[in-house]
Amino acid sequence: MMLLAIEQGNTNTLFAVHDGEDWIVQWRTATAANRTADEYAVWLTQLLTMRGLELGTLKGCIISSVVPQSIFNLRNLARRYLGVEPLVVGQNVDLGMEARIEKPSEAGADRLVNAIGAHLKYPGDLIVIDSGTATTFDVIAADGAFEGGVIAPGINLSLQALHEAAAMLPRIAIQKPDRVIGKDTVSNMQSGVFWGYIALIEGLVARIKTEWGRPMTVIGTGGVASLFEGATDSIDHFDPDLTLRGLLDVWRRNSGKTP
Repeated sequence: MMLLAIEQGNTNTLFAVHDGEDWIVQWRTATAANRTADEYAVWLTQLLTMRGLELGTLKGCIISSVVPQSIFNLRNLARRYLGVEPLVVGQNVDLGMEARIEKPSEAGADRLVNAIGAHLKYPGDLIVIDSGTATTFDVIAADGAFEGGVIAPGINLSLQALHEAAAMLPRIAIQKPDRVIGKDTVSNMQSGVFWGYIALIEGLVARIKTEWGRPMTVIGTGGVASLFEGATDSIDHFDPDLTLRGLLDVWRRNSGKTP
């Protein structure tokens, strides 16, 4: 059975197809809250055709979204073009894990799914750092429970704010500078953003570990996490498949079928 998994963040939306054995294809598109089910269908049909697939071959769908106004259109995509009722994380779906926070309903679907994906692969207490529109630090207990964490502005968001708020500062690309002390405006900005985020990661990981009081494994994931690989010892593993692993587990738990 072919499964379509949709993971929607504030900046990008990931569409991935699982064939029962593995994730066979993945596509990303810019998140647009007003994109209709028909527009999604046209875009997805073209990409599926390029891989020799059809919408009709997709017999299951699971959606995780942090953009509530988009869920209606994504659900209609599954109903109208796949002929299936999608599972929507956060809407009467059994996650198989506990959110030990004051208001569990406030936990983002993406953070909960990441917690599941991390717990499936890594033993013990965990910190998951997801670098996207926001940079989140999620604490997962050894029993798989979501214990809360930290939300900080994402690196792209900070760079955009710096450019828009300061008239003399240009818009720049994120990259690892060769040295910390910049010699011109661009290298100054690159150093501040890149090494500033490394310092943010190292500082928060150290404080979380101290407060937690037990050893923790740190996993990095998300759109820009690969930028930090090799730049800090605070992250033990980089795992781009964390979210999809979690979504597949939620699907299997709730559908009663193995896609």
